[in-house]
Amino acid sequence: MSWDSYLDNLIAQTKDSSGTAHCDKACIIGLDGGAPWTTDGHANALKLTGQEGPNIAKCFKSKDFSAFMAGGIHAEGTKYQFLREEDGKLILGKKKDHGALTIQASKTALVVGHCPEGGQQGNTNKGVAVIAEYLESLGM
Repeated sequence: MSWDSYLDNLIAQTKDSSGTAHCDKACIIGLDGGAPWTTDGHANALKLTGQEGPNIAKCFKSKDFSAFMAGGIHAEGTKYQFLREEDGKLILGKKKDHGALTIQASKTALVVGHCPEGGQQGNTNKGVAVIAEYLESLGM
């Protein structure tokens, strides 16, 4: 089963009243090991490379975010500054001129959304939350 349609839904959830989407790329990875659930073939895929997915999953699984605090959050070869963590289920990151990351955990997955520079990260947070909470409601 492909989870790619969830990316379209996530991005649609980030639109403001003018119809502008505030998330340009996203992906879903497994909480257990960081394996991708969505494909890199999707037009709006956030393409995690190498150990980026597994490293993100490892921090969420252990609920120890000190690696992000010390070395940043890496996605698509870019290092985002760790901003904050909430309840061990949500982390936010930012990189000047590159935008921001929102990552939220469900029971078995991590939903990752990227907000382009100049976009409203709050809208991206909302879209990521909708998908993560939906997966959680399915027991995933």
